[in-house]
Amino acid sequence: MDLSSLKNTPGARKTRKRVGRGPGSGLGKTAGKGQKGQMSRKGHKRKLGFEGGQMPLIRRLPKRGFKNVNRVEYLALNVCSLEKYFDDGAEVTLEAIRAKGLLGAKFDGVKVLAKGELTKKLTVKVNGVSAAAKAKIEAAGGTVLPLRDGPSTLERCQAAGKAARLAAREAAKAKK
Repeated sequence: MDLSSLKNTPGARKTRKRVGRGPGSGLGKTAGKGQKGQMSRKGHKRKLGFEGGQMPLIRRLPKRGFKNVNRVEYLALNVCSLEKYFDDGAEVTLEAIRAKGLLGAKFDGVKVLAKGELTKKLTVKVNGVSAAAKAKIEAAGGTVLPLRDGPSTLERCQAAGKAARLAAREAAKAKK
């Protein structure tokens, strides 16, 4: 046995249909597309979800919900996790939490919650801390420092509104 004697399994390779090549082929004249109509015309492509002109299912069903593209997803990290993963006197930051393998890529920040007990003195620098968690951290001798990326959405909106009002006043003064 050598490469020159190798053959395909019978039925593995089929010859291409040559449509519209005379009546002897069995696929002459209309080329297997039937008689007249949309499907027999040149250039017709079946569109995804097309139902022959009937209102498509995707349009008959009601729209539900809303996906906020600006949503910020926080990892909820309990005080008991801080007790388990961090040593006494450690600084808990986003980088330290990510290094421990707790913070995945899908989360934008961390919020510490109050479930569990804490006996270690920790310095916590995260995006958010619940009031009860802050009380537990401070009771253990630790400190909580707020970590902010910048102004909140509410503050940005208020600043933009204030700027728009000032511009409107200036325009009104210039008009007089």
